[in-house]
Amino acid sequence: MNPIGVTCRGLVFIYRLEGYDVVALAGVDLDIEAGQSVALVGPSGAGKSTLLSLMAGLLSPSAGRLFVGEHDLAKATAAELQAMRSTDVGVMLQGAARNLLPYLSVEQNVRFARNGAVARAELPPPREILTLVGLADPDRLRRTPGELTPGERQRAALAVALANNPGLLLADEPTSQLDIGARDEVLAAVEAVRAAGTTVVVVTHDPEIGARMNRTVTIRDGRVGAEGRSGVDYSVIGRDGSVHLPTEVLDVMAPGTLLRVSVQPDGTVLLTPSEAVPHAGAGLGREDQR
Repeated sequence: MNPIGVTCRGLVFIYRLEGYDVVALAGVDLDIEAGQSVALVGPSGAGKSTLLSLMAGLLSPSAGRLFVGEHDLAKATAAELQAMRSTDVGVMLQGAARNLLPYLSVEQNVRFARNGAVARAELPPPREILTLVGLADPDRLRRTPGELTPGERQRAALAVALANNPGLLLADEPTSQLDIGARDEVLAAVEAVRAAGTTVVVVTHDPEIGARMNRTVTIRDGRVGAEGRSGVDYSVIGRDGSVHLPTEVLDVMAPGTLLRVSVQPDGTVLLTPSEAVPHAGAGLGREDQR
């Protein structure tokens, strides 16, 4: 399968909770190129897992556009979304147990996951997939999920997500609650998938995963707030002109500070704080401004 890209434009997701509308995503603009590996990072409740579920077609956008390859997910039917997950997209849900049938062996789980996939010449045999994630020895192939170590269970869940030879892998917290040794096993498997050319999008709180991806995308308050590429961090300007400033900037500019924004002849944008003019929110701490 060829790698698949993702495009989000003004993506919004709203859900009801105790009679109130909750905005989980508030206009996400994001491009993920085919073959890239991206870590979605940010605080709990920021909208990372919601964004991943939308990419997987497990949730429907409230507004905006979302394309996974040539699939227009905002307009797709339930049958079309199921067909996409059967052929083009692999999904690894948080918690290995949600991805594996407890009464089947590792190899049987992978074979079962292939049942919905359209038969095609490039569909690799199960043992080739299990080799990719380091679970190909005969002893492990015959074990059920309950007989595996935590790291092996996560790698088995990853193998199930790869059973249809997807062009896009979506993984939610693949190293959650693992010790360092098990985490490194899963990281090695994810890196092998990435090296094979599959587009990889991972939700994580683990900085080690983020360091191994091509990009990190920080989700804050339901929007893209920052990006990291090749070790360099960037703020992202929202379509409404909003910018999430880095912590080190907030350490020297108090919330409510008036800034004069000017464009220099060389194209440099200059932010000049004004200390002479009283400003709204003066004297309030960062927490008071939220």
